[in-house]
Amino acid sequence: MSASSSIQYQFPLQFLNTFGIAAAAHAYLRVTKKEQLLGVYADGAWVSLPKLILGGGSNLLLTRDFDGLVLHIALEGKEIIGDDAQYHFVRAAAGENWHQFVQWTLAQGMGGLENLSLIPGTVGAAPIQNIGAYGLEIKDVFHSVTVFDPATAETRVMDAATCRFGYRDSVFKHEGRTLIILDVTFALPKQWQPNLRYAELANEPGLGAAPTPQQVADAVIAIRRRKLPDPAVIGNAGSFFKNPVVPGAQCAALLERFPNLVHHAQADGTEKLAAGWLIDQCGWKGKHLGAAGVYPKQALVLVNNGGATGAEVVALARAIQADVQARYGVLLEPEPVFI
Repeated sequence: MSASSSIQYQFPLQFLNTFGIAAAAHAYLRVTKKEQLLGVYADGAWVSLPKLILGGGSNLLLTRDFDGLVLHIALEGKEIIGDDAQYHFVRAAAGENWHQFVQWTLAQGMGGLENLSLIPGTVGAAPIQNIGAYGLEIKDVFHSVTVFDPATAETRVMDAATCRFGYRDSVFKHEGRTLIILDVTFALPKQWQPNLRYAELANEPGLGAAPTPQQVADAVIAIRRRKLPDPAVIGNAGSFFKNPVVPGAQCAALLERFPNLVHHAQADGTEKLAAGWLIDQCGWKGKHLGAAGVYPKQALVLVNNGGATGAEVVALARAIQADVQARYGVLLEPEPVFI
């Protein structure tokens, strides 16, 4: 059966994005085998059509119908592929659910990913965003990624240096944005130590002085459930804005005017500001524009209160950006990709 024969038309996307925005794709293909990608990119009818690579839809804001082909990456599989003196190497296909994969590694007795528990989305999306939480980023546990290059129809492996990871950033957001991730390999430390750099995590009740990886994961899950809405209940894309990074001098000037400014010194002399704090100080927590709102428990999260359009979420985001910039001189950058 050819890839084209499995393509569906005018396909609804509302339940394939965690914001729950109603939109449709002109064409849709659920990709369960790499051969389907080869077929699509070898077919002249599809080569020139715009394409959207979709994983869990957790870092996406649909503002309109998509007039091209959605390639929904649903590749499955996970395995321990080997080890060396320092690391266990674990590989997962791009379509695997991220949280379930983290829990699987813990069940195998391997720590390293526990701080990233309960982050929505798929394994394949994790390197694109260089997802991070509670003092850990993907780049810290990353080994390599296998990608399909539509330009050459070839598959190749990329290491960490080639991926050019940055804060919520990677090569896949820039010149590598056409590459399709097939699987990701992680290097998990044999000599595991708990990462409790975030005070909120270190102070979680019941964690103890020498927690296991599973206990750290359980603590992270408990914190996230208290602070963040479940996308299955309230549509959202997690943290909507990146924490802005500003020069040290700019932060010092802001501290003179706002002594309670939440900031974290970076190794290069810059300062990372807490976007949620900035938004909260501007009075947006719990407010809404139309059916789009700011989550009452966490100002960094924009939510769909029921029937919100992508345009309403964009309007809310723009209003928040304008207020923060007017008061603090800092432009907040959205995390989700706008389509």
